Amino acid sequence: MGGGNMGTALVRGLLAAGWAPGSLAVAEADAVRRSVLRAQLPGTEVGPEPVAADGAVVAVKPADGESACRSLARVGVSRVVSLMAGVRLARLESWLGSDVAVIRAMPNTPALVGAGISAISGGPAVREEDLEWTEEVLGAVGKVVRVPERSLDAVTGLSGSGPAYLFYVAEAMIEAGVAAGLSQTVSRALVLQTLAGSARLLVESGETPQGLSARVASPGGTTEAGLRVLRDRGVAGAFAQAVAKAAERSRELGR
Repeated sequence: MGGGNMGTALVRGLLAAGWAPGSLAVAEADAVRRSVLRAQLPGTEVGPEPVAADGAVVAVKPADGESACRSLARVGVSRVVSLMAGVRLARLESWLGSDVAVIRAMPNTPALVGAGISAISGGPAVREEDLEWTEEVLGAVGKVVRVPERSLDAVTGLSGSGPAYLFYVAEAMIEAGVAAGLSQTVSRALVLQTLAGSARLLVESGETPQGLSARVASPGGTTEAGLRVLRDRGVAGAFAQAVAKAAERSRELGR
């Protein structure tokens, strides 16, 4: 349900994982977007309404959530995963029916390149096989972790909003490089590869962030001098406040 960026990324991830085009269907309300999707996803059914299926993923704006869920209930879908931020399981179940297995998920935008992470939480009608199905679907665009629903607001503030924090850091570092005398092109190339390589090193080395930082920051060296500025300016505290504020906003939207 929903053929926007996230819905389309999910379909492409499933196709890349070996799902047959004919095993998938996309329900998209916008006629122009449907035409685009039909050209991009040959063999996959694209229409204005949902079809009967083993399961469905709701990837629409929260304001369109009730109508999307009620249309799924009408075609008898018995398993539904919601990607809508802030929409609680109780509300989803009131739209879908108590006999539907409802799972909330919070993905993030790196899913668009198959490198996302999603946190999932199931309602009272959810069985282990429903969670495993959800993990298979969302695993096509990244990693998946399970959390209780009460933790999803924190997930939203951390990994859901987290890519934007890192994009902001990238922007600041690029401008800092320009201020230090580099061209915009060179500064951008240096920053993007530094972020990409550092993330890969962090994931693949198995070391802690603190351990890797200590390996770079020689006593009395350049890195130590730079890190001291970040600590003195309270950057860690600013990140903590950003995550807390975004989590609180998620709770507000849920209410």
